[in-house]
Amino acid sequence: MLIKNIKQLLVTGYEGKQKLSGEDMSRLIFLENAWLLIKDNQIAGYGKMRDREASFAGGEVLDASGRIVMPAFCDSHTHLVYAGSREKEYRDKVMGLSYEEIARRGGGILNSARLLHETSEEALYDQSLTRIEEIISQGTGAVEIKSGYGLNTEDELKMLRVIRRIREHTPLTVRATFLGAHAFPKEYRNDREGYVNLIIHEMIPRVAGEDLADFIDVFCDRGFFTPEQTDRILLAGMKYGLRAKIHANELDFSGGIQTGVKYDALSVDHLEYVDREEIKLLEDSDTMPTVLPGASFFLGLNDAPARKIIDAGLPLAIASDFNPGSSPSGNMFLMMSLGMIRLRLLPEEVIHAATLNGAYAMGVEDELGSITVGKKANLIITKPVPGYEYLPYAFGSDLVEKVILNGKEI
Repeated sequence: MLIKNIKQLLVTGYEGKQKLSGEDMSRLIFLENAWLLIKDNQIAGYGKMRDREASFAGGEVLDASGRIVMPAFCDSHTHLVYAGSREKEYRDKVMGLSYEEIARRGGGILNSARLLHETSEEALYDQSLTRIEEIISQGTGAVEIKSGYGLNTEDELKMLRVIRRIREHTPLTVRATFLGAHAFPKEYRNDREGYVNLIIHEMIPRVAGEDLADFIDVFCDRGFFTPEQTDRILLAGMKYGLRAKIHANELDFSGGIQTGVKYDALSVDHLEYVDREEIKLLEDSDTMPTVLPGASFFLGLNDAPARKIIDAGLPLAIASDFNPGSSPSGNMFLMMSLGMIRLRLLPEEVIHAATLNGAYAMGVEDELGSITVGKKANLIITKPVPGYEYLPYAFGSDLVEKVILNGKEI
C-alpha cells in the first residue's frame, strides 16, 4: 500500500528512540506533502513527495491530500474487560459521595466484581469486543488490558482468558496485566493479609502456569494496598517473570512510586500526587510516569502535575484508563485534549505521550509508536484538518477517516 500526498506525516525520524523526555517531547518531527509505503504489514519507507524516485505499482494507493497520517495510539492502561456498567454510581458521585465512600457501600470495584462473577466468559468476551471495536475506530492500535474485577482466582483467570482471546482474534497489539490486587473482596475485608497470601500463593502461580499475563500490577493507594503488601506481591510476580506496573498516588501520597522504582516498574500510573522527592526517584529510573486525565476529570480529582514532570526532564505517557467506574471512555483523542486543557501540555507533548511514550509504557516501543522503517504499520489517517495542532484542539470531534492495523485498512 502506498499513501501519497500526505499533508503532514507525524512522528517521523525517531529511529533508535525508545521514548522522549523533557524538552524533546515538545519537538515534533514531521514531513509535509509526504508519502509512506507499507509492505508485508510494516512501514517500508517514507519521504517527501518531491523526493520519491520510483513509481509504485502492484498495490493499493491511497490519496491523503489534506489529511494527517500518524502512528495509531498506544493506550498503555485500560480495564476494558468488564461486565455491565456503573452509571448509577456516577449519580451518587454527583450527589456528593466520594470514590472511597461509594466503595465502602459495596459499589466501585466490588460492584464490577459481582457483575463479572455473574457473567459467563463468552458474554464477557462479547461485551469486551464491542469496546475493542470502538477504540479501534477511534485510532487505538495497541492496548494494555488489566484484570482486577475478579478478586478471586477463577474470575481473575476468566478475565485474563478473555484478554488472550482478544489478542488472538483482533488486529490490536494487546498486552495483558494481572491485577488481582485491585481491591479487597468482601470476604477478606477483615483479613487483608489473607487475601494478599491468596494472590501470592494461588493466583500468581495459576496465571503464570497458563501464561496469561505479561505484567503484574497493584493498586497501591490510601484505603487499598499498602507499600509493604505491594512489595510482597510484586516480588512474587517477578519470580514468575511478570514485570511490575503500579497504580500509584491517585488518592494520596501512597508510596507506590517508591515501590515501583524499587522493582524497576515499566510504568507508574495515575500520579495525581507527586512531590520533588518522587520526581528525583523517577529521574534515576527507567520507569515511565503515566497520567490518566480521563479518570481525574471524571472523578473530579486533582489533576496530575504533568507539566512539572516534563519540566523536570522526565518522559510522560498518557493513557485512557478505560473502565466502568472512573473513566468510561477509551478515546485517546479526548485524552490528548484533556492533556492540553487540564494538564497544560503542548500539542506536540500529548502526541508523543499517546504514541511513542505510550508504546514504551507497554513494552512495544521497538515495534510501534513512531513512523519508523521496520515498525508495524499501525496508522491513523485523519479527516481533512488544518494541521496537527487541531487534533487535541477539536475535542469531541470525530477526526478519524481510516485506521490501518498490521498494514491493512480496518
